[in-house]
Amino acid sequence: MPFITNKNKKVSVDIFYEDYGQGQPVILIHGWPLSRKSWEHQVWKIVESGYRCISYDRRGFGISSSPWDGYDYSSLASDLNEIINQLQLENVIIVGFSMGGGEVVRYCTDYGTENIAKAALISSIIPLVKQKDDNPSGVPESALMDIKNALENDRVGFLKEFSKGFYNFEDNKDKVSQAQLDYDFIVASHASPRGTIEAAKAWMHTDFRDELKNVNVPTLIVHGDADGTVPIETSANQAAKGIENNTFKVIKDGPHGLNITHKDEFNKILIDFLNE
Repeated sequence: MPFITNKNKKVSVDIFYEDYGQGQPVILIHGWPLSRKSWEHQVWKIVESGYRCISYDRRGFGISSSPWDGYDYSSLASDLNEIINQLQLENVIIVGFSMGGGEVVRYCTDYGTENIAKAALISSIIPLVKQKDDNPSGVPESALMDIKNALENDRVGFLKEFSKGFYNFEDNKDKVSQAQLDYDFIVASHASPRGTIEAAKAWMHTDFRDELKNVNVPTLIVHGDADGTVPIETSANQAAKGIENNTFKVIKDGPHGLNITHKDEFNKILIDFLNE
């Protein structure tokens, strides 16, 4: 099985990836607390559309290494950089879902965009999740601490319920099955407990507002207007104002996990953007 080893930090980290198709490379960066498997409905479509599709497990998730520390965004972006460098990729399109949007922006900050042709932020946490005086639409600190405490005290219990809100399950039972919820639970529950919590701290507290200017390539922003996990007001609406060259698409009634519930609509948006 293919792994990329990142030796640039104190502890070597092995990142598992899957690499299908030929053509311009598209790298898919998954959300929290899932793995590359969450891109199931996009990988085949990207490959069928004539692109090389690379998806990988973030450190601490899937079958990548699970170090004790190193879940800050610069460390995570360094894993993405190693994939690009070791696979000798050029003219890359990087696509980040939810937490993965942070790797997209931090990569542009830390490594520039010389090898990046386009970027996409899907249901992304960018630029800031946490509520502050100058970010009133954000998630209150108390709610974020409740998540952290739940993960520390009953991680699997929290994860069992989390995916219901991820998909607005009660409103979308015709679009997402109970089996999908069960599958997500299996994937998420097998992630590193430490990695799950430390990665959550990263997406909760990292402020990317000053970094949006570093995303200087054509960028697709897709968000659902019914996203209860990452409210559009504190994420995509702000990202669209801070990233100059962007295409902003709002999916009506789309929840956080719109790549599943609204996969046909989303896939068309994504492929159209890749083809531009």
